[in-house]
Amino acid sequence: MKKLKVIELFAGVGGFRLGLEDTNNYEVVWSNQFEPSTKMQHASKVYEARFGSNNHRNQDISEVPTNEIPDADILVGGFPCQDYSVATTLHNSKGLIGKKGVLWWSIHRILSEKKHPPKYLFLENVDRLLKSPSTQRGRDFAIMLKSLNDLGYAVEWRVINAADYGMPQRRRRIFFLGYHKSTPLYKQLNKTSADKWIFEQGTIASAFPITSTASKIMSFDITDDLVSLSENFNLDQKLSPFLNTGMFIKGKVYTTKTTANYLGKRTVLADVLQKESIPEEFYIPEEDHDKWHYLKGAKKETRTSKSGFSYHYNEGSMIFPDALDNASRTIITGEGGKSPSRFKHVINTKKGLRRLTPIELERLNMFPDNHTLLEGISNTKRAFFMGNALVVGVVRKIGKVLSEKIMEVK
Repeated sequence: MKKLKVIELFAGVGGFRLGLEDTNNYEVVWSNQFEPSTKMQHASKVYEARFGSNNHRNQDISEVPTNEIPDADILVGGFPCQDYSVATTLHNSKGLIGKKGVLWWSIHRILSEKKHPPKYLFLENVDRLLKSPSTQRGRDFAIMLKSLNDLGYAVEWRVINAADYGMPQRRRRIFFLGYHKSTPLYKQLNKTSADKWIFEQGTIASAFPITSTASKIMSFDITDDLVSLSENFNLDQKLSPFLNTGMFIKGKVYTTKTTANYLGKRTVLADVLQKESIPEEFYIPEEDHDKWHYLKGAKKETRTSKSGFSYHYNEGSMIFPDALDNASRTIITGEGGKSPSRFKHVINTKKGLRRLTPIELERLNMFPDNHTLLEGISNTKRAFFMGNALVVGVVRKIGKVLSEKIMEVK
């Protein structure tokens, strides 16, 4: 089989690339990674160290001219979750302008300006995308769906918790696939009923089987132009109309709530722990135990803000130390460093309480050991990378099924 050519945007340390290239059906022909708020481009350095600097660009994607990006079969990326509202339309152009610096519009620009746009899209984001912003629940996702529809793509999506399918981390993310109307897969989706596609025949359903928890699939139209959507979609409603699973084709949304259907092997936190001796820095000194217990514990207390305002603060307790017989909690970007924290992982070992090592965090995202090990990159930064990364196993599975379907329906 000829490998599918991939453009990888917002590449981080290369989670998408690892998952896709693991299948042997994809080849990344151009990649981009740029961290706007930092002088040292750590993630890009790791990416280049692992995959080479050839065809990799460490530059703000909004400043990269489309004609400098090669043609490819598929565009992938985990783009930042931002405010996708539309600021203005341009009368003299096919394009539109969202707010400056919002990187969704860079994807949109590349798709709209390319003479031969990618036939497929494979994108990832936090599941909050389905219900943001709070004043117009689901507006951002509606804008994305409609803008892709205007460019000729049908979309299917699912919120996937990696642990529901036996992977080592409870990490919920929305994954969505776009099919250009010129592709056989689009035509197949178009002539398949929504419930058949969502539950059986779709790419995501084939990779990650589900059962329904809703009595029926909801459907509604998105026909407004992007400016009207931006201003009026779902105004002042408490709930988003988008559920955790769905598809969108020719202006029509089909969506339903589903749960994972998986009976296979499950990897738990204990399975990823390093067997060899662990550096002393990861052990928590006895004198800090009380601080950790306080931060992880339940609280009901009166606090005073900087302005002198008093308020009641409540929060529940967390399992402490972390359970070893379950998939881990979600890694967040603040996972690294010695300071006590409510959200960092802590495990109990024969030698005492300790934090997780960079290798263990890599394993929780199913990266190869020491993927992020590089001179000049601290352990704290390595933990930050994993807080930003995706679970490689999810990408590998969807990527494998997608490539098989592309080959089947040619």
